[in-house]
Amino acid sequence: MKLHLHTSEQQYQINGVDSDAVIINRQRYEQAVIVSEHACSSGWFQGPWEALDAQSLAPILEFKPEVVLLGTGDKQRFIHPRQIQAFLSDNIAVECMTTAAACRTFNILTAEGRKVVAALLLEKHLG
Repeated sequence: MKLHLHTSEQQYQINGVDSDAVIINRQRYEQAVIVSEHACSSGWFQGPWEALDAQSLAPILEFKPEVVLLGTGDKQRFIHPRQIQAFLSDNIAVECMTTAAACRTFNILTAEGRKVVAALLLEKHLG
């Protein structure tokens, strides 16, 4: 799915997504990726969905978000509240949604000036 939105070299935007990759600022990422308005980091999680735990989610905190969009692959999955306790204790909202929905929402929220981070998992790696 291609996403079309105003592009800027000053910030990260998601240009497209499918089960195999996410395209951010016209660069293809085939691993899990964390993206904020001003930073991007790939390869933060590797493994099946069941292996995602609080320690796996910890790198997201380095981005200092107000809102975290957890893209859970092609289907919506939910994580246990104890896995996101570090976020909740810092008043960081966490929303679980499909990766495609997280990409669309990320673009909208960054355009609104929100301090949002998308942590995007790809279906091909979740098993």
